[in-house]
Amino acid sequence: MPSFRRTPLPPDVRRAVVREPGDRVLAAAGLADGSWAAATRTTLATCDADGSHAWARPWSDVDRASWDPETSTITVTWVDGSPPLALRLADEGRSALAQVLRERVQSSVVLSETVTLTAGRTARVAVRRDGSGRLFSQVVADLGVDLTDPEVTARVDAAESRVRSASGLPL
Repeated sequence: MPSFRRTPLPPDVRRAVVREPGDRVLAAAGLADGSWAAATRTTLATCDADGSHAWARPWSDVDRASWDPETSTITVTWVDGSPPLALRLADEGRSALAQVLRERVQSSVVLSETVTLTAGRTARVAVRRDGSGRLFSQVVADLGVDLTDPEVTARVDAAESRVRSASGLPL
């Protein structure tokens, strides 16, 4: 089993990224530009080295993430189509951040279904959990999928009804 190194956050950065009572940092990594990335129980956060310019997004905003060991970069894509976030780690050694990021995203997904559409495109319908534990449904479609097309809407709505029903959410 691989060994991951835990990286302590500077105090100013810790104060900036832990915003909610009861939240805590699960893993962190210094980035090549001198800033920091941290995975808390509820968010993925970044912050300048002095604790300024911090931002955080909940795990349910993350569509997926990938790790490139050749460049020591974690690339995060968002469900809303925002530009991907590239986190280039300063230390090329194994960081716990990539593994914790994977675990937190997976724990936010309660149930999902992929709907195959025309031209090989897909839409993913999921029931996800926010930082407080509240369940909600989410639809993420491939680029070029027209969610207003009546046929697409009908298929996606049917999948959303199935995952909501299976998870106990009202239809």
